[in-house]
Amino acid sequence: MSAFFINRPIFAWVIAIVIMLGGLLALRSLPISQYPQIAPTTVNISASYPGADAQTVENSVTKVIEQGMTGIDNLDYMTATSTSTGQASITLTFTSGANADTAQVQTQNKLQLVQSQLPQVVQSNGITVSKSSTGFLMVIGFVSSDGKMNSTDLADYVDSTVNDTLKRVEGVGSTQLFGSGYAMRIWLDPDKLAQYSLMPSDVATAIEAQNTQVSAGQLGGLPARKGQQLNATVTAKSRLQTAEQFRNIILKSNTDGSLVRLNDVARVE
Repeated sequence: MSAFFINRPIFAWVIAIVIMLGGLLALRSLPISQYPQIAPTTVNISASYPGADAQTVENSVTKVIEQGMTGIDNLDYMTATSTSTGQASITLTFTSGANADTAQVQTQNKLQLVQSQLPQVVQSNGITVSKSSTGFLMVIGFVSSDGKMNSTDLADYVDSTVNDTLKRVEGVGSTQLFGSGYAMRIWLDPDKLAQYSLMPSDVATAIEAQNTQVSAGQLGGLPARKGQQLNATVTAKSRLQTAEQFRNIILKSNTDGSLVRLNDVARVE
């Protein structure tokens, strides 16, 4: 074949010119993207199981979700991580021909089918599905230049003020906050729980029942009586705010009329 073109250089030049002209004509119709999608489409599923170790998270959360992610179009492979802090993360990687929005919708539909099999506390905390990779694009550090804010103050400020704003920026899939904001911490005493015949679940139930926001209604609401001139909204006691209020949560009432409060079986800070 090479000898054919060597002996006929004019014919070889003509073919080269035709190929070049064809390339120039096709150049105008080729799609052009300033930032082409190079990395494969990934969808990340995040769940939280407070108080569980890595093995429990793996068996009761991660494996259940993985087994439900079957039959999704263009799914290439899955990777999963279960940590000792109760966090579960499943990353689904799709082929280059997958549409990111379609992949996320199908993942959410499959997750809905297995969500009832997950522990109740995992469902209550919520499961997040996002179109993002697990890699970090940028790490931002916050400091208090005057020293008036400690690490907890800064974390709470970032979580309440900055974090949601960053998530709304175009191109940001998700954010991760290193640190914890303000929270009420309760350390249970096992010996005192046994003394009062209580379980940790009893404490959790009492806290959920007595630390809630309720609607108390109105005075003089519609339909109003003839001649009524007063309409007032009744504001009930809202969620507990201080450690002292949490310490006074009633866990149990005894037959003699005495009460067992949270402060009797735990340390609250």
